[in-house]
Amino acid sequence: MLLAGMQKLTLLDYPGKTACTIFTYGCNLRCPFCHNAPLVTDAKPMDPLTCEEVYAYLQKRQGLLDGICITGGEPLLQQDLAAFIEPIRDMGYAVKLDTNGTLPDALIKLCESGLIDMVAMDIKNAPDQYAATVGTGHVSIEAVNESVRYLLQGKLPYEFRTTVVREYHNEESFHVIGRWLHGAQAYYLQQFQDSGALIQSGLSACTPSQMRHFLEIVQAYLPHAALRGL
Repeated sequence: MLLAGMQKLTLLDYPGKTACTIFTYGCNLRCPFCHNAPLVTDAKPMDPLTCEEVYAYLQKRQGLLDGICITGGEPLLQQDLAAFIEPIRDMGYAVKLDTNGTLPDALIKLCESGLIDMVAMDIKNAPDQYAATVGTGHVSIEAVNESVRYLLQGKLPYEFRTTVVREYHNEESFHVIGRWLHGAQAYYLQQFQDSGALIQSGLSACTPSQMRHFLEIVQAYLPHAALRGL
């Protein structure tokens, strides 16, 4: 495992649970608005975290934390991800995985293993805008769609979410996404925030009124959709 760091306490990353967040290093996408750009563009983590440090922290927090969120980067690029999770599950923690959905085989295998309890999958944009939005032409929308189809089966709790960026999203984006994700149990529009460490500078957030308008569009297809970050 190549671990870039840990947020020792979060009340936001794992809905309904007190958790910590583990950041894995490396990603196969180059989203210009990525707020964890150093995890994507740096040659290697400046001060990598070891698995043993994670396990030691979690052992001390048993009974105080409910779960762990594994995010990135793209965690499914880590070949030993399942082996990393096994001791965490043995300690009794719930495990949530954040993914971009481009590696459906790895996602499905992990879900079917019983090692994770929830998946949060990013929906970057409408399918015909994916390549531009993720910063690379080397992305298979069919692979992303395979992950969507699998999660829609509802074999374990999941959510889809889109970070809304003025330069990349518009009304038509959310008509298309709404139709694409029809039947989803949870979908969130997230307000873009400039972390100061983006892959591309000069990007901007939509106004609260624009976000609410996009939500109204989506809710025609996904009645339970909601906003985050306003």
